[in-house]
Amino acid sequence: MKTKLFFPLFMILAIAQVPSYAQQQAEPLTLEKAIEMALQSNHLLNVRKLQVAEKEAKVAEDRIKRFPVASVSSAYQYNANLGELVIDQGSFGALPLGGTTIQLPNEEKTFPLGKHHNFNAGVTLYQPITQLGKIKTGIEVAQTDAELARHEQSKTSLQIRQAIEKLYYGLLITQKQQDEANAKIKLAQMRLYDVESALLSGKTIDVNKAGLQANIADEEQNLLKLRIQTEDYTADLKQLTGIEADSITLAPVANASIAGATGTLDSYLVNAATANNDIKIASLTELKTKKAIRAAEQSNLPDIGLVAGYSYQTGNLLFPNNNPFLGAQFKWNIQDLVANKQVIRQRHLLSQQARENLSNTQNQVKNDVAKTHRKLTQATALIAVAEKAVKYRTEELKVQTDKQASGLNLEADILNTRSLLAKAEADLLAAQLNYRLAHSDLQRLTSE
Repeated sequence: MKTKLFFPLFMILAIAQVPSYAQQQAEPLTLEKAIEMALQSNHLLNVRKLQVAEKEAKVAEDRIKRFPVASVSSAYQYNANLGELVIDQGSFGALPLGGTTIQLPNEEKTFPLGKHHNFNAGVTLYQPITQLGKIKTGIEVAQTDAELARHEQSKTSLQIRQAIEKLYYGLLITQKQQDEANAKIKLAQMRLYDVESALLSGKTIDVNKAGLQANIADEEQNLLKLRIQTEDYTADLKQLTGIEADSITLAPVANASIAGATGTLDSYLVNAATANNDIKIASLTELKTKKAIRAAEQSNLPDIGLVAGYSYQTGNLLFPNNNPFLGAQFKWNIQDLVANKQVIRQRHLLSQQARENLSNTQNQVKNDVAKTHRKLTQATALIAVAEKAVKYRTEELKVQTDKQASGLNLEADILNTRSLLAKAEADLLAAQLNYRLAHSDLQRLTSE
């Protein structure tokens, strides 16, 4: 049975240039170990983890905006020319004194208004008041983004795990298919030898010989295709796991590793409705649009806040050297108030899109769960039948081997039975792969 594997690896393999492992493979690679290595070293998964850390840092950044904004300033200036206050003689009138009139001032007075060297420094604190609600909404939006990033990380982890399972079982299946092809080639070569011997004795015709040669060529071609497929699967598996060994020996997968009771469809649907990553992402996206609408509405409020600070200056004689101050600030951009109506309208439209996307995602997940549960049930039945076939073919091979020891059959009988056993084992692995894929799909859909 030829099994076609369709790998959703176009994104994972494009990014997952994983770090290499210097050591050679010392023991057979198990499926669990391959998954563990891929999850530890996959670059795409590392990107998702870093995105989570980035979003969490954005949450911490937005929280800082709730506190007063402190600004420190300082400046130095040299003035080449200084301002002066000039009071002319008699500008304040005249004062009669003892028959004498004294002008005020009695002569022109000049007062400098500054110094050549000016220096000032100060610190100002601004505490927003009306914008605290908008800042809180911004924090909630950032927290939603962080939660979205965590669910994307979970999705990527499940995708990598499933990709490794496909590659691992794909290699096991192609190995069994190669065993089947090798047995068929040996069987056809043996029959060809018999035909050539019969030709020499005149008991057959060349047509039989040509047909057997065509069968050998077909099996050799099939074997070559399987070897090429094995090389491709091995290269992809190395890339995902970071193994640099020249060859990979896979440990056989025990039947018990895929055994397990299939849950009811209703239980999977309930879990998917509450835990599915895609539904959660769609739900969080809708929630994010609602918060964005609230933030836009809060932008209509004027910016009112408290201002406090302290300034020090020297060089300007009209201002005090030390000046602590306290006040309030009001700012309201009327143009932004008008334009914000269109921003709110846009975000309402985005919210409607997110709501439609959520409904579509819920329906899609529901259908996928039902389809995958059906596949899981079918794969379970196929495994039971395939196990029987392997059991009977194994018993048949034992019987043929015993007969050969007693001289009661031919080598061709052994080769034919081995070919049938290899095919049965390949069919069993294919059924197991279908089971694992269906099971991992259900895990992905229910986020278990």
